[in-house]
Formats: sequence, C-alpha cells, structure tokens
Amino acid sequence: MVAVFGFKGHRPSNELVAKVSCPPYDVISSKEAREYAAGNPYSFLHVSKAEIDLDPATPQYDESIYQTAAKNMKKMLDDKIFVQDKERSIYIYKEIMGEQEQVGLMVCASVDDYDSGHIKKHELTRKDKEDDRAKHMDMISCHAGQVFLTYRAKPEIDALVAEKMARPADTDMVADGVRHLIWAITDQAWIDKIIELFKEVPDLYIADGHHRAASSSRTRKVRRERNPNHTGNEEYNRVMAVLFPSNQLKIMAYNRLILNTNGLSEADILAKLSEKFTISETTEEAPKAAHELDIYMGGKWYNLKAKEGIFDKNDPIDRLDVQIVQKNILDAIFDIKDPRTDNRIEFVGGIRGTKYLKDQVDSGHAKLAISMYPTSIDDLLSVADAGAIMPPKSTWFEPKLRSGLVIHTF
Repeated sequence: MVAVFGFKGHRPSNELVAKVSCPPYDVISSKEAREYAAGNPYSFLHVSKAEIDLDPATPQYDESIYQTAAKNMKKMLDDKIFVQDKERSIYIYKEIMGEQEQVGLMVCASVDDYDSGHIKKHELTRKDKEDDRAKHMDMISCHAGQVFLTYRAKPEIDALVAEKMARPADTDMVADGVRHLIWAITDQAWIDKIIELFKEVPDLYIADGHHRAASSSRTRKVRRERNPNHTGNEEYNRVMAVLFPSNQLKIMAYNRLILNTNGLSEADILAKLSEKFTISETTEEAPKAAHELDIYMGGKWYNLKAKEGIFDKNDPIDRLDVQIVQKNILDAIFDIKDPRTDNRIEFVGGIRGTKYLKDQVDSGHAKLAISMYPTSIDDLLSVADAGAIMPPKSTWFEPKLRSGLVIHTF
C-alpha cells in the first residue's frame, strides 16, 4: 500500500498563471531560462533557476544562487503572486498535447514510501544534482516541482477522477503547445476515498523526477535532524507528485548522437554492425518496432534489426533497445562504456524529431545518429519491479509537468 495526502497548495491567479508557470528546471539550460524569463518578473524560473538573476559567470552551485532563490520565493509569497488554498485539496491535472491526453492527481506522496522502496525507481541519480536540489529545496522551504509518478491503473480511481472533471477547470492555459488544466478538489469525503483507494495500490513508480524524489528524502533527513520536536507529520515528510495511471502515458524515443567514431570509417562501422544486426538502406528515419533502430551517417539512413541471440528475451534489462545499443554499439564499437560521463555521446529527446538528428550529422557536429524505438511503459514497470536500473537516458516522457501551477510549501 502507498500513502497519499491532500495539501493546501499555493497557486497563482488565473490572471498571472501564464506568466508564472514555466518548464521544469531540468529541461532547459540556464541560458534558455534567461531568455524564457526575460522581461517577466513573475516567472517561477526566478525561483527554480535563480542563477538567471545573477552574473552568467556565477559558478554553477554558488551559494548566492540558493540565497537568491530563497529571496525570490519569499517575495512571490509576500506579494501574493502565489496564494495558499484555505482547505486541504487534491488537484486533478490534465495535459493535452496533440492527440496525447493524460489525467493525473497532484498530491503529496510519502517520503517514507520512497525510502522503503514503495516508490520505485529505474534510474541512478548523480550526487552533485542531488546536492543541488536538496539545498535548493531546503533554502526555499518548498517543493517547487512535482515528481512524475505512475501506477497500474485502477478503474475505481479513474471513475472518481472523471466525476470531478464534469465542471470547468479552475485553471485552463496553453503553454509551449500543451494545454494544462487544473481542478482544485476540496470535497473531503472524495479526498478520503482517493486516499483509501491508494492504500490498495502496492507501489508507485517514478516516471520522471528521480533527483527531485531523492532530494526530498535528503531534505526530510536534514529537517528532521534540525527539528527537536519532529513528529513525522510535518510537510517536509512529503513530496509533491502527480500520479498518472500507466495506461495513459506515452514514452518517446531517447535518441543518440555519436560525436567521435574513434577514426572508424563508415565501411568499418557498417562491417562491425553487420556482426550483430541485419542492415538495409531505408528512407525511414525512425524504427517501426522494438529491437530495430535506424542510424544516419554519410547522408544515408540504415535500418538495423537485432539478430537472434544478441539479447536475452527474458531479462528485463538485456531486452531493452537502449541496452542492445549500449552493449552492441556504444561499448563494442565505439568504446563508450559510461554514457553518463563520456563526452563523445549526446542524448536527444524524441520531441526534437529525427530532422534534428540528421541536421546534427549533416552540419558536422556529429558523425552518426541513432534513432531509437521508444521504451514501453511495461518495460519500465518490469525493470523497477525487478529492482534493476535502466541504462542512462532510456525514457523521454511528453508532455512534461509544468512548474509553478501549484507549489507545496513546508
């Protein structure tokens, strides 16, 4: 069973929400954030990426960044840019991007469930990024962004959610091509039903936000040690999250660019690839099925089909396309053993499209592009259930959760 809680969220008014809300801190660079927030003092990026208000030469994790974030957070609260809801609420959050629609519940989840493994992960985290978000979170006394969680769908939960979406949304806005709708639900009997139904859900799964989840755990530890009257009921014992049923989610491909082929010619690369893959030239730029991939080099696209026996169909990691590529191409051919740190590889979210891959090779920035087939949500759940870790950059979820629509303060 897992625990979820309603909370008294802070929200911007409908007049300001379009100016306040912003992309998540980890999907845009500092340079992009400066451009995004330019001329907009209301943007939540002044909190989530506070370096935009400092000299661009400021070191990445300088103390002044956290101090600026805390100052900006306080000002937003003092100026009533965010106003706290008076009642404990659960927020229904719907996103529409083209044909993709997903409806989740914005709640507080339990840090205890994360620490005990009932909020399951499938990626490793980096200590420097954990350090950054944990310090940021502690300094601003707030969960500034949500952890994107999923669970195996329950029709009873779906029915309760649909019941409350019959009225117009409290927030309805479009940003960056995605429509975001929020319903603030204060019906305490309904909230209690939702809480009880999640007690029947054995586990939650992190789809996106591993560093936010880990940092919430670390922040709780720091706050607990600092609080002689700690009870376990404080808001810092929870983490703001949006819970989506797994059957509504869409994972996009997470593609690869190889910047340096270690002097191998195109003929050398094709010869080595042919040992593990059946190769044919193609006009297609994205594979149509699992265990296939398309590569682009020398102005041509090639389709590669994995040969029988190069992966274990019964192994939840070995059968992943991202692992097939890592083991049989990145490591075996290009000697890229740790893609998390090797500067010869770049990862490209599927939202950028295959034209971006082609352009990067044609411009000379990269030598070769790998167009992947998306990891399935069932594979993600299987890996997490096995307690295993996916290769880096295995999943790219769209649409992303918007920051600044609702925040959870301690």
